[in-house]
Amino acid sequence: MGIVNVNDDSFSGDGTLDIDAAISRAQAHVLAGADIIDVGAESARTNRGPVPVDEEVRRLRGFLERWATAWQALRPRDDEQVWPPVLSVNTWRPDVVEAVLTTGAIDLLNDIGALPDDRNATLCADHGTALLIMHSVGAPKVPHLDQRWNDIVGSMLGFFEEKLAMAMAAGVPHEALIVDPGLDFAKQCDDNLAVLRDLFALDRFGRPVLVPLSRKTFIGEVLGIPDPQDRDAGTIACMASCMPQGDAGRILRVHHSDAAWQALKTLAALG
Repeated sequence: MGIVNVNDDSFSGDGTLDIDAAISRAQAHVLAGADIIDVGAESARTNRGPVPVDEEVRRLRGFLERWATAWQALRPRDDEQVWPPVLSVNTWRPDVVEAVLTTGAIDLLNDIGALPDDRNATLCADHGTALLIMHSVGAPKVPHLDQRWNDIVGSMLGFFEEKLAMAMAAGVPHEALIVDPGLDFAKQCDDNLAVLRDLFALDRFGRPVLVPLSRKTFIGEVLGIPDPQDRDAGTIACMASCMPQGDAGRILRVHHSDAAWQALKTLAALG
């Protein structure tokens, strides 16, 4: 999953409000081997206020309108790449979700809101869109630096039991659901490391697991690297560590698709 940020305050410094530049970045991800493009128009950074709903919708629609034809000029990097590329939209407010799902161009809603109610699930069911459910507590865009867990993995399992049931009750089929442990969301460094060590525990749900580990804060804390753009090596190390765990699919959300593609090809050759 290649990341495209249509904003000007991305934590990793790769955001842009220029739709041409965003389209070029998405195309580069696909040419580098990405199976999924994940486009978002609001940074999840908690030291920034929320983008107005109308502005977030405007940014996303600008990208979606162009991407509908922009990917067609591309070719897959190899015969294992998912084709055509899957389009994911990273947003969480129901007003935004409803406005963009009506375009009919979206395959997956990457919801970072922790599904506090069934509104986004109902919208996905209505539009035939797959739904990703991310683990967290409280609202996005709000820091949760004081959150502490006695058993992070056990708490996460209970969370997904509840939220998956809610989504299916709203009409989203089981096979259209993805789970995401929400690394760095309401979690401290040790929590994130514990989740990655026990990632196989999420396989009990029989659904793919998104691992959003690219350039995360906890990697910077482990390595003592403050600039997110210098954390790609740590990202690849985390990616390699989580791949052998369990039978469920892994979706790796990354900024550097070429490095991820090369790492996965090498891991596959090693068996």
